[in-house]
Amino acid sequence: MEAWEREIAAQAGATREQIAQLTARLNELSRAAEEVRITRKTLLELPDPPPPAPPTPKLPAHPAYQQIMALFAAADVPLRARQVYEAMDPEIAPYTINNTRLKLKRLTERGILVETKQGLFTQPGP
Repeated sequence: MEAWEREIAAQAGATREQIAQLTARLNELSRAAEEVRITRKTLLELPDPPPPAPPTPKLPAHPAYQQIMALFAAADVPLRARQVYEAMDPEIAPYTINNTRLKLKRLTERGILVETKQGLFTQPGP
């Protein structure tokens, strides 16, 4: 009987040790779950980030485009293709009015200029 009693006492001690280890593990998991809950709540309360800015349109490399943009930077009113053509240096842009108009349309397609009315071009507002 004494051997049996010692065996039961040993098993009870081992079981208490397992319970203590499992209780400690349960407490760790409960703390981790609480930290995750707090993190989730914090993240949900953060404001949405602003949308990314659209990419800046790239100006074609030809010097005529540089000259066109300089004209629009100096102008305080929208310009027509004829006005741009007449203001351009013929050595840089020995083109016709139609070629100038095509360049203005190309800049409009890229978002660098806007056509406010048919044939009337300007830089987009801020």
